[in-house]
Amino acid sequence: MAQEDAFKKIVSHCKEYGFVFPSSDIYDGLGAVYDYGQNGVELKNNIKQYWWQSMVLLHENIVGIDSAIFMHPTVWKASGHVDAFNDPLIDNRDSKKRYRADVLIEDQIAKYDEKIDKEVAKAAKRFGEAFDEAKFRATNPRVLEHTARRDALHKRYSDAMNAMDLDGLKQIILDEGIVCPISGTRNWTDVRQFNLMFKTEVGSTADGASTIYLRPETAQGIFVNYLNVQKTGRMKLPFGIAQIGKAFRNEIVARQFIFRMREFEQMEMQFFVKPGTEIEWFKRWKETRLKWHLALGFGEDNYRFHDHEKLAHYANAACDIEFRMPFGFKEVEGIHSRTDFDLKQHEKFSGKSIKYFDPETGESYTPYDIETSIGVDRMFLSVMCHSYCEEQLPGGETRVVLKLPAALAPTKLAVLPLVKKDGLPEQARAIMNELRFHFNCKYDEKDSIGKRYRRQDAVGTPYCITVDHETAGDGCVTLRDRDTMQQERVPVGKLRELLEDKVSITSLLKKLC
Repeated sequence: MAQEDAFKKIVSHCKEYGFVFPSSDIYDGLGAVYDYGQNGVELKNNIKQYWWQSMVLLHENIVGIDSAIFMHPTVWKASGHVDAFNDPLIDNRDSKKRYRADVLIEDQIAKYDEKIDKEVAKAAKRFGEAFDEAKFRATNPRVLEHTARRDALHKRYSDAMNAMDLDGLKQIILDEGIVCPISGTRNWTDVRQFNLMFKTEVGSTADGASTIYLRPETAQGIFVNYLNVQKTGRMKLPFGIAQIGKAFRNEIVARQFIFRMREFEQMEMQFFVKPGTEIEWFKRWKETRLKWHLALGFGEDNYRFHDHEKLAHYANAACDIEFRMPFGFKEVEGIHSRTDFDLKQHEKFSGKSIKYFDPETGESYTPYDIETSIGVDRMFLSVMCHSYCEEQLPGGETRVVLKLPAALAPTKLAVLPLVKKDGLPEQARAIMNELRFHFNCKYDEKDSIGKRYRRQDAVGTPYCITVDHETAGDGCVTLRDRDTMQQERVPVGKLRELLEDKVSITSLLKKLC
């Protein structure tokens, strides 16, 4: 199946099975805004719980906060967002559509990568076990040609972005023959900058209203509360502050479903350290965060680090964790060494000292900061993309199954009476009433048992139990595993003990220790 077709099926599956809906769907939706349905909100909450507990529960020196979306407008002046939070935009005169110039060029770079990967895949299929991929990449003429063009483009792009050379970005687009996806033409305007923050007003009258912004990131809420948390929690360096919350960006190019939206959710942790130790901590947090992703069991080959060549003005090191989406490797999490920029800026603009007094050295100084920032929605999408599967079964039947990590699955257990008579529904309800205090359970008695299994497969329920005519006599039920479809007889009294370790967030957290 082509990757584009696979992605379309995932998007369709999300709507059909109550994971993600277009916002305001009955009014034909609102661009780049989505709602999470009954199954989506459970999966999303489980992702957030996994992250939160891995930060706050497993680290004695990390605490959480929940800061407001509305903040004093000077916060964004101090952070640099008012003056510098811009994207390079370009318009196509024929389609009247607007695009991010950097995204157009990055997509072109990705096309060269795809050409290289296709050549490698064809050769691997042709030569089988004897295939030497490293040698093929180093010697094949077509691969070398694509690699040279890709590397040359990447260098031009990197140089232009580092210099914020808008004319240079346009020239790259022209030289590469990049066309508008809508009109198919190269009739481009000049590249210009566009600020991404949403503005609104606070105040009861137009004359008395003041302009404020919807926050474009959650990090600043942590920085302005740094001193409050440090003092009230008697925190000693190194320590971290974690937060989960909504952020808003007026994205012009918002696409690829929930990958890039105008309203999104972030899970961020700012880790404050002594100056001079930040690079060591940066490396440690890179490995810690990758381990968190790998614990989900999606495979190391689906992740990679991408070190930033262009650093933000406040950073001295930056790296992304990228995940293999159907549309290529894309960022799901960023790890940044932000130095002492943010705290010093807020100290400067507020006029208040927020330095840390080190009781061991007797010094007062501004701590450095390591940031880990992960998009909840991008994480959700990566989980869905990896889990969606179409399997051919004996007899020619196809089943669609979401092989979600059991700890993240919206529903952990479905309780199914074999038939709707002979006292089986009552027995099933009694089991359900006991287990629902420990797991998110669903009861289903409609249609044949096979159809009910398929429904649960499609929403990712890891286990189903079937109550049959033998249950009353032997006190056992049939436990079915979603992934293997294997069935075994299990005593009702053992269900909680058997399942708890497999479906709880704790089962993931234990892999991190």
